[in-house]
Amino acid sequence: MKVVVGLGNPGRQYAGTRHNVGYAVIDALAAGPGVAAFRSRFQAQLAEVTEDGLTLLLVKPETFMNLSGQSVRQVVDFYKLPPGDLLVVCDDFALPLGKLRVRAKGTHGGHNGLRNIQDHLGTTEYARLRVGVGGPKDAAIDHVLGRFRPGERPVIDDAIARAVQAVLVWARQGVAVCMNRFNPDTDPDAVAKKPKRKEKAEDTGSSEDQPPRKSPPEATGGAG
Repeated sequence: MKVVVGLGNPGRQYAGTRHNVGYAVIDALAAGPGVAAFRSRFQAQLAEVTEDGLTLLLVKPETFMNLSGQSVRQVVDFYKLPPGDLLVVCDDFALPLGKLRVRAKGTHGGHNGLRNIQDHLGTTEYARLRVGVGGPKDAAIDHVLGRFRPGERPVIDDAIARAVQAVLVWARQGVAVCMNRFNPDTDPDAVAKKPKRKEKAEDTGSSEDQPPRKSPPEATGGAG
């Protein structure tokens, strides 16, 4: 079994917000064939999908963003899950709208949901898939708790669809293949359009490679 956690805030008032894009990816995965109905357990909504002998547990923590680690820790402990079998999907306002960024491990990068998961698991050795929701023009908290503008919907809908494919590639072929296929700087078309430059081998351009963002503590963990 592999576990995919989509981060967000529960409640109708947060549905469709930028901060809930992790929930949106889980919902898209759950809309596929052969997926059991969501059930409540481990302070989360859970659903299972089994395909070609592979079982994916889809998890939407209901603890609110800042306490996501409480739910994730319960799931990891119950299933005795090694970190390599966990993928966390979340929003990232440091990434351009619709861009995906897959990492095999790393720091929380200022995201309070990832921060709490790191605190509860005591490790950064788990994969994460960040979905770019665009940078804020004003207060970060208002941005991430706001909804996408009509003109942004086609871009984010396409990103969610690609994120679903990224999750499936991660589950079936591993994080290295997933990174090579879905990270912007490894996209063949993107690479062809810009000159090559020397980079450190470990630099993947993720927001996690940058210093923590200077924003209010609740800005990347909003509503809880």
